[in-house]
Amino acid sequence: MYRRQLPIIAAATAFTLGRPALAQTGWPSRSIRIVVTFPPGGSSDLVARVLADVLSQKLPQRVIVDNRPGAGGTLGAAHVATQPADGYTLLLSNTAPIVTSPPLYPNVAYDPAAGFTHIAYLGATPLVIMVNPRQVPANVTDLAGLVAWAKAQPAPPGYGSSGAGSVHHIFGEALMARTGVRLTHVPYRGSSPMLADLLGGAIPIGFDTLPQNVENIRSGRLRAIAVTSPMRQAMAPEVPTTGEAGFAGLLAENWLGFSAPPGLPAPIAAKLHAEVTAALALPPVQRRWEELGIALRPMSQAEFTAFVADQVKTVGGAVRALGITAQ
Repeated sequence: MYRRQLPIIAAATAFTLGRPALAQTGWPSRSIRIVVTFPPGGSSDLVARVLADVLSQKLPQRVIVDNRPGAGGTLGAAHVATQPADGYTLLLSNTAPIVTSPPLYPNVAYDPAAGFTHIAYLGATPLVIMVNPRQVPANVTDLAGLVAWAKAQPAPPGYGSSGAGSVHHIFGEALMARTGVRLTHVPYRGSSPMLADLLGGAIPIGFDTLPQNVENIRSGRLRAIAVTSPMRQAMAPEVPTTGEAGFAGLLAENWLGFSAPPGLPAPIAAKLHAEVTAALALPPVQRRWEELGIALRPMSQAEFTAFVADQVKTVGGAVRALGITAQ
């Protein structure tokens, strides 16, 4: 579906945006790479490819996607951090390589806040807490009820995540610290095998991003307990928030952004921010973001830089405080 949409986005961009002169900086004079720290097919990869197509129509050079997965996203991020600050290597930054993974990998060779030029915020996707309806009673419909049910079990129920050290795992640890409930973490190599076991009944509870689970929730194969965002989500308005269940501040999201090596010249950073902001305003891009469940909010480059620093301090600090490891 994604590939069929690219001509639509390209056509819209060609008529909506012109090709400006960049003679003042000479940038770009060759192709630009967007490094994605996860394999093809995930939300980071899909977002990068949509924006690469749009930017290729606007800029006088091609923009390509370079997938460099590994070590919770830190391998790709480390690669970008050591590249020349010339605007030709960008990072599709997100929660993992910038916030949650650095505390888990002691040999990370970059500063996630100061070690990049943070350019633009691309949006965020909340998590959804789900249960297998054959294993968790029908009267458990919100987070308070789930916590009470789990506390009443003779052994800690298992919850699945996409992997040790993932935002799903970190949320599970934060949930236990906040509520005093005991759960058993069951890490998987990605969301797909976790969902297969959740649907099959091997685990009663699972945490995952919301969009890819909407159909399972609507069909009744899974029951949504809460979304980890401040507000209910348009794609699943019936699902309450963690705050509505009495746990204000117990939030989690996978945010996405554009970053570059440190020291990127201000004119190039400003140009990239302007181009990305214009791309995000295009109706085809906004429709694709809605399909992916990515919530947008305006941020200047300075605001995004401050946002990253706060995430590194608060969420990254929580990872350290909770004693979470990548094992």
